[in-house]
Amino acid sequence: MTNAKSRLGRLVAGAAIIIAAFAAPFQASALEDKLVIVTSYPPDTTVTVSKAFEKKFPSVKVEVLGKNTSASIKYLQETAAKNTSDMFWASAPDAFEVLKGDGLLAKYDVKVKGIPEKVGAFPIHDPEGFYKGFAASGYGIMWNTRYMAAKKLPIPKTWDDLAKPIYNGHVGMSAPSRSGTTHLTVETILQGEGWDKGWTLMKEISGNFKTVTERSFGVPDAVNSGQVGLGIVIDFFAYSSKASGFPVDFIYPPVTTLVPANIAIVKNAPHPKAAAQFIEYLLSAEGQEVLLDPKIMRLPVNPATYAKAPAGFPNPFKDKSIGAAVKFDLKKSKSHYNVVNALFDVMITYRLDDLRAATQAIHAAEAKLAGKSNAEAKKLIAEARALVGKVPVSEKQAGDKEFNAIFKTKRKKAKDVAKGRQAEIEREWDTMVKANYAKAKELADKAAAKL
Repeated sequence: MTNAKSRLGRLVAGAAIIIAAFAAPFQASALEDKLVIVTSYPPDTTVTVSKAFEKKFPSVKVEVLGKNTSASIKYLQETAAKNTSDMFWASAPDAFEVLKGDGLLAKYDVKVKGIPEKVGAFPIHDPEGFYKGFAASGYGIMWNTRYMAAKKLPIPKTWDDLAKPIYNGHVGMSAPSRSGTTHLTVETILQGEGWDKGWTLMKEISGNFKTVTERSFGVPDAVNSGQVGLGIVIDFFAYSSKASGFPVDFIYPPVTTLVPANIAIVKNAPHPKAAAQFIEYLLSAEGQEVLLDPKIMRLPVNPATYAKAPAGFPNPFKDKSIGAAVKFDLKKSKSHYNVVNALFDVMITYRLDDLRAATQAIHAAEAKLAGKSNAEAKKLIAEARALVGKVPVSEKQAGDKEFNAIFKTKRKKAKDVAKGRQAEIEREWDTMVKANYAKAKELADKAAAKL
């Protein structure tokens, strides 16, 4: 009886050893051997995270398709019938809402624990389960400390500061039509200030632009190198530059928001298991720590990860002031997503020289008016400012579903132009905007002449 029990014990022990030996390989082999991610993130983020994931799951090879946010949306829409992509990975939640509305994302329930329901006032994960937040994103002003000292420029604290004459020719930004993070920044200003006032402020700031870059990461590159003194960026661009040794700093203006950066599985993904594992890894303690790599420096959504963050790194779960002023309305942003991008390009990107000329004329006239009493000159300057700030579309019209659907042109570069009905509408806008900027300059010059 004892011998029989002994043999049985050895058999059970042997079986346990075999199961243990094959459990990990079986788990790895259960994943597909490939993962295709469509993303707007720069290589510093995609390569760093992908290598960490591949080290953890060596059977999976990550393939990254780098496209700006708008181009990513168009690509996934155009390839939906024969989809070859597994994941969409970007910052802008409204971009995910567009894809969700098109039925192009798959639901997924995260298994990782420890992620709060919200960051600031915004849900970290899509309440309907179609996309997941992996980091928090704030939007603000980055500057080169050496540049600012050399030019004797004050440090801005608000968006309104960037509209001041002292910053003329020192500011850089990308176009929202080619950057989802820039779109969120513009949308944040529009929601925080109101449609008309927000566009007026955006154009007053843009009149001080030295450049509008092709991609969002072109702005921090320009600030790092001192090509421009200040840039309007998403926070992690500034924090990663600073961690890499560049002489830069960053501030969140009071009128800003804090929203999650997201990742989702594309509907009919060819490698769904690998995609699910990538999400689980990104939200795990190990994956969240990768976000603190000096090349990435994103705000983790797991509060426990901040214990390992460098000194001075912002913690939105403790500092409730970050992004508190603007309760970002995702539905509103989604409703006029395409129109906002088109308006910015027509009024700013493609008419930057005209806008700058009008802005500089207004600044010059106001400088001459300072300390003087001239009602006529003051009135002319006010008329000039009103013309510059005028927007060809109301917020109600911009949010009309049928009207917004007209604006579908994919702009990969500034030189790309719209087609069809969108082109007709944009030509009407451009005619109005060009005339307004020219008239504004004329009025400002006239005011200056009276002084």
